[in-house]
Amino acid sequence: MEDIAVVGGGLAGLTAALSLATEGFSVTLIEQKSYPFHKVCGEYVSNEVLPFLQRLQADPLLLKPAQITKLELSSPSGKTLTSHLDLGGFGLSRYTLDNYLYKLAEERGVKFMLETKVQQVLYENNSFDIHLKGADNIQAKVVLGAYGKRTNIDRQLNRRFFKNRSPFVGVKYHIRHQTPNDVIALHNFKNGYAGVSAIEDGKHCLCYLTTRQNLKKHGSVPAMEQAILYQNPHLRQLFEEAEFLYEQPEVINEVSFATKTCVEQHILMCGDAAGMITPLCGNGMAIAIHAGKIAAEQVQLYFRNGQNRQALEENYTRAWRRQFASRLTIGRTVQHFFGSPVLSEVAVNTLQYSPSLLRLLMKQTHGKPF
Repeated sequence: MEDIAVVGGGLAGLTAALSLATEGFSVTLIEQKSYPFHKVCGEYVSNEVLPFLQRLQADPLLLKPAQITKLELSSPSGKTLTSHLDLGGFGLSRYTLDNYLYKLAEERGVKFMLETKVQQVLYENNSFDIHLKGADNIQAKVVLGAYGKRTNIDRQLNRRFFKNRSPFVGVKYHIRHQTPNDVIALHNFKNGYAGVSAIEDGKHCLCYLTTRQNLKKHGSVPAMEQAILYQNPHLRQLFEEAEFLYEQPEVINEVSFATKTCVEQHILMCGDAAGMITPLCGNGMAIAIHAGKIAAEQVQLYFRNGQNRQALEENYTRAWRRQFASRLTIGRTVQHFFGSPVLSEVAVNTLQYSPSLLRLLMKQTHGKPF
């Protein structure tokens, strides 16, 4: 019987596991891949996470990320605005950051079950029985669900959002290009937008969100890029000039921004499993790390204050909503103004002449240092 089992080894799961193991709890983390691996992700992290990670002795600055201080936003026609990022951030690939946190967690005693798939999580008699494919079941007193945007576990738990298909598709490349290293750029195109920012080793991440309909209409990712993304002159220049470092891009389907619950059948959900902020807001990695911290704190209180599960779930829900609910809602609202050729042109023009409004939007979708 483990104290805690973490299902999923992304940023939320790794952060929670590392925090709990550091405090002396027995933690097993189950991940269906093997580190290091690439993920579809914008790979920009707000500096709000730095104090926490440094206290945890997991300083990402040791990995020499790109330092990002400016935002560039373009409409589909290529009109641009630029702004200083008050808090700033850093660019670091998931390939590098996740592997770094994995190694630290392993050093501090987290048991990893890699290349292992969870088939079912059952709760009974105040503990969990976790059924694994091709491995013995494990038991745990607390389970954290940190498995990302959408998996079969959501179907097993009968989560409401899982029944509704999402129209969104995510695509990511690593590239080399003479784009400034201190800028995160968000370029709009019809029914989507792309983020471009520097990461480690002189590389850039190019990650975009579009619709399944766009892809279906043009038959392939390259054909869709030429027909749709190239309409934005900044993206056209990028695709024509950059050196692409993947033979094929990383692609993910069914990217859902639907409202989710952060506790399901006594499992504490964190990261994208609890709710995903739109990539336009560029802050999903910071939210995942913060969610892992909150989950770890509440689990520690659970064990130290008599193991009251109702209090654990209520306190975690309250803490999660206080930190993230309004940010995710604002992100979904802001998304409606982008991807639409007309609305995004209006939005860029409006924000260009109202820098205070742009700063307010950035403040509302980013947290404070924690």
